[in-house]
Amino acid sequence: MTSPTRTPDSPVPPADGDSRPQVRPATEGWEQQRTAEGRPLLQFASPRVKQPPLHLADLTLPERAEKLKELGLQPFRAKQLSTHYFQHWTTDPDRMSDLPKSGREELVEAMFPPLLTEVRRLRTDDGNTIKFLWRLFDGALVESVLMRYPGRITLCVSSQAGCGMNCPFCATGQAGLTRNMSTAEIVDQVVAANRVIAAGELGQTEHPDERVTNIVFMGMGEPLANYKRVMAAVHRFVDPAPEGLGMSARNITVSTVGLVPAIRKLAEENVPVTFALSLHAPDDELRDELIPVNNRWKVDEAIDAAYDYFRKTGRRVSIEYALIKDMNDHAWRASLLAKKLNQRGRGWVHVNPIPLNPTPGSIWTASEPEVQDEFVGVLRAAGVPTTLRDTRGKEIDGACGQLAAAE
Repeated sequence: MTSPTRTPDSPVPPADGDSRPQVRPATEGWEQQRTAEGRPLLQFASPRVKQPPLHLADLTLPERAEKLKELGLQPFRAKQLSTHYFQHWTTDPDRMSDLPKSGREELVEAMFPPLLTEVRRLRTDDGNTIKFLWRLFDGALVESVLMRYPGRITLCVSSQAGCGMNCPFCATGQAGLTRNMSTAEIVDQVVAANRVIAAGELGQTEHPDERVTNIVFMGMGEPLANYKRVMAAVHRFVDPAPEGLGMSARNITVSTVGLVPAIRKLAEENVPVTFALSLHAPDDELRDELIPVNNRWKVDEAIDAAYDYFRKTGRRVSIEYALIKDMNDHAWRASLLAKKLNQRGRGWVHVNPIPLNPTPGSIWTASEPEVQDEFVGVLRAAGVPTTLRDTRGKEIDGACGQLAAAE
């Protein structure tokens, strides 16, 4: 729903920069929400709405035991219930034969209230990518995308219904923020995906014990704007079974458009997740328009916070960069990006340029292949490790920036 326009105040590239036109962001077919002062509206706090019922995945294992005591049950049942959910991926009381038959259904109903109702799933032709549309308890819609790669299976999860960051090239951002998702709503996307994998519904099975191996918080929402619940979900992912899924923290990627205080907080968590900064422009002039949160925390502040994450955790940072034709894909911007990254040091960062995935009705589009190659070449020549992202799910509107959760 967007249209590029040229403006006379476009940043001037260096003399040796390319001569292609500079396109600026503008909206078409939808109206970007703005403050009374005319700035793009940013929603950091979730609206005050009814929250989903408490679910086993919202709780730590000791908290589950306490909850069962409140229900008049033996605390050791918490481990049994956790095993069924986190290892067998089931909430079906008929499959819980180790629980007393009397009261079993009531117990399951109390600890596993339904959170996600599948509305639709779309598959790519090869069957290796599935996009799920979920309806939450209050009718809000979210999406997640399951992708099979050689040797790994990745799930792109949502952390909010909608998004409050108001980025004009993102279908989710155009919808605004409905509410934060609960910890269990985030976790349940992974458990549901594991059921699908176990049923043999994701392409060609490689081995009988397959499950989600990698999680990326790159679905709907700004993860760091829902910090407490996202981090609780991360702990459920990495906690050993049966308290959690027993995944490797290194296989979990948390992304952000640049909420600097939350990035610094994440660095202190002592959970070695992969951190990704969605940058999309190295200059404040353009990024102010592409990523409205840049009006709060500028490019250099975001890069400094990302570098500090590396220094404190030893984990290499990813820079995500959607290449948009004639807007942010100029070679001089690649040079500027390389300069800014190298000023902080070498070996701390990896850049992932991503060909833009157009949203319905948008005339913004991906860069030409030769332009992509030049952009990548400039970064690599400057010594910045760079890999052009292999996008999945474009044919089912399941690629980065395309999740709109429409029925």
